[in-house]
Amino acid sequence: MSAQSDARLWQIVEEAAAAVTDETGRFRKGDLEDELRTRFAHEDLEVHVRAAAADKLVQGLVRGFGERRSPKPRRQSGMFHPEGILKLGNGIWVWMDRATRNDLLEWGRLSTRNLARVATAELDRQRYVAERLDAFREHSGFDFLGELEKTVFGYIASEAEDPFGDDGPLPDPEGLLDGGQQR
Repeated sequence: MSAQSDARLWQIVEEAAAAVTDETGRFRKGDLEDELRTRFAHEDLEVHVRAAAADKLVQGLVRGFGERRSPKPRRQSGMFHPEGILKLGNGIWVWMDRATRNDLLEWGRLSTRNLARVATAELDRQRYVAERLDAFREHSGFDFLGELEKTVFGYIASEAEDPFGDDGPLPDPEGLLDGGQQR
């Protein structure tokens, strides 16, 4: 997938998100999904952009397949299922029925490492929230986070940086409980 195709695909998503956003700045995920379905069905997309969309679809389906098949803690029947999948990192997955002792050790090690990453990310998020809430209290004239960030914290948009680029996302807590990396 070329960078140009990927950029165009994200542009379509951004435009769709703007179209479903209400006057308060809120939108529903389901409305965004519906808007994107409409745009993809009706827009005359270039072949490379359509291919990029298909790649994203495939990646999402594979990720969802892995999440569905990852062992679930606290199941009455236990975590094992022969058609379950252990994610071993670096894009390597193994059917539980065929997992070795080393596979199980690696899966457990990755789960522990991911727990530390998720805990660190959560600590950063809670620290950010606490700092901004303190600033809202200290500067009562601000109603919106954007105003507060620009005025109090000196936010300046940078053209050179893509703040939403793929930096290798942290697994969500549910993904963590399912046993490791999502990719």
